[in-house]
Amino acid sequence: MNAQAMTERFEMRLGPSVLEGLDSWRARQEDLPSRSEAVRRLVEAGLGVNDKKRITLGSGEKLILMMLCQLFRHLNVKSDFGPGIDPAFVEEVIYGGHHWALDWGYPGIFGSHEDSAAVVTEVLDVLDMWNFLERGFRSLSKTDRDKVAAEAQPFGEHVELPGFDGNGEGEYIGVAKFLIDRLDRFPAFKGRDLNAHCPMLDTYRRMFSVFEPMRKNLIGRELNAPEIIQILKEWVHPSRRKS
Repeated sequence: MNAQAMTERFEMRLGPSVLEGLDSWRARQEDLPSRSEAVRRLVEAGLGVNDKKRITLGSGEKLILMMLCQLFRHLNVKSDFGPGIDPAFVEEVIYGGHHWALDWGYPGIFGSHEDSAAVVTEVLDVLDMWNFLERGFRSLSKTDRDKVAAEAQPFGEHVELPGFDGNGEGEYIGVAKFLIDRLDRFPAFKGRDLNAHCPMLDTYRRMFSVFEPMRKNLIGRELNAPEIIQILKEWVHPSRRKS
């Protein structure tokens, strides 16, 4: 950001829920920016959204597309994508400079959504944590399982990944399902309904803050009962815990 861009002062007021979301976003950044710097970054990212949606083609890309169009016609290739890709339409787009029309003609290819790297990382962390929790719980003796159930009630009775909220955390569900079903990561979760039907991210973030320091010591062993209890206790928000 240049010096001139920093000369204008702008004040704003945010509600508690927005501030909590902003602080959660800041906490996931490597350099933990201040609130004002976090707002600047998010505004800049938001302003750049429309530019990212614009399709542009370089000279090399145009040449490759034209050659592919000729090959399609010569080999009589039939496209499996949706209604099929029409080589004549693509050529007309390139000749006429109507690059925007590709998005209109083939919206399934040029969708505006792209998974956030931060979301992918967080989903991986959540799935890894629950993989350890479930595996560790299964390895416990009956005595230790009863201890977890008693000390981390009611969440210690059935230690299983609930998933994410289908309404407010849909991107997280999408990433999780792709990792599990298409990339064959975390096979223990395959085939599950990952819709928790309630917001889970704040809960997982509290739990992960306890789990993360433990993770480096889990080489060759599973989580034990006290560790599982400590993590599961974070399920309850601090404001609702019994003193």
